[in-house]
Amino acid sequence: MTRLASPWALLLLLALLPLLWIWWRTRQHPPAVIYSDLGTLGTLPATWRVRLRHLPRILRIAFFILAALALARPQSGIRSEEITTFGVDIVIVLDRSGSMRALDLTPDRFKVAKRTVREFVLSRPSDRMGLIPFAGEAYTASPLTLDHGAVLAQLDSIDFARREEDGTAIGLGLAAAVNRLRVSDAKSRVVILVTDGVNNAGPIAPLTAAELAADRGIRIYTIGVGTHGMARIPREDAFGRQRIVSFPVEIDEDTLKEVARLTEGQYYRADSNESLKEIFATIDSLETTEIVSEIHVAWSDRFEGLLLAAGIAFLLELLASFFLRRLP
Repeated sequence: MTRLASPWALLLLLALLPLLWIWWRTRQHPPAVIYSDLGTLGTLPATWRVRLRHLPRILRIAFFILAALALARPQSGIRSEEITTFGVDIVIVLDRSGSMRALDLTPDRFKVAKRTVREFVLSRPSDRMGLIPFAGEAYTASPLTLDHGAVLAQLDSIDFARREEDGTAIGLGLAAAVNRLRVSDAKSRVVILVTDGVNNAGPIAPLTAAELAADRGIRIYTIGVGTHGMARIPREDAFGRQRIVSFPVEIDEDTLKEVARLTEGQYYRADSNESLKEIFATIDSLETTEIVSEIHVAWSDRFEGLLLAAGIAFLLELLASFFLRRLP
């Protein structure tokens, strides 16, 4: 960044106007000495004095320009920006039970949920994110962190639960998220639960986890994923062959609504790819992050070189005027 600290000094350039006018008048009406015959003067070669006769005026003009620019005090500045973020700590609790294989979202519920969570994480660079997958049990895939690359790497590695660990422990997932957020000092602490079923595993009920969250000022947004009625899902038969079967969509909406109500959050139903994306966009707009920026500029004077050049031009003009002086 550059600026002139005293731009009014450029008005000194107006002093050049008389000099330029005198120079123009001199060229139009040069001084002369009357001789009886000037014919022989035209054959004489031009001397170095003649060739450099305008140098003093040029140096004088250069001196005025450089001096005026130096007095205007050109400065260069280094811009720095101090950013203070009052962010949101968010833990995403993601269902990875077998029912998330259902094909009522394209290509399936789980892949759509992962893709939407990825976009949500990338859209909030100033917030700490955590990730807790659950099925019959819950575990912390990523603690709260600003390293979103690590969060996304863990998200990519999550797969469906194996048959022996399958189930839907919604209460355990919520309790694990509350445990991660209880020591947070963020302005806002949020849990986003993405599930497609009914709590059927784990020793902690969803409403118990919701009460713990409410006591600690943690807000929970609950999202039920799945269409209404029947949904198709791939299953293996007794011979290990993949079959597509239909099963009824069972989402415990009453419990999910109550969890959200207790914590002053909201419940959403995602019955399509687009609706799930819109729900995350809505949550994104509700949970805003406050960013305060303060800009500082350190200015440094850069007139020394111009002042030196003006002094050199002045001395050269004196020398040139002495050695190139001529009769009027």
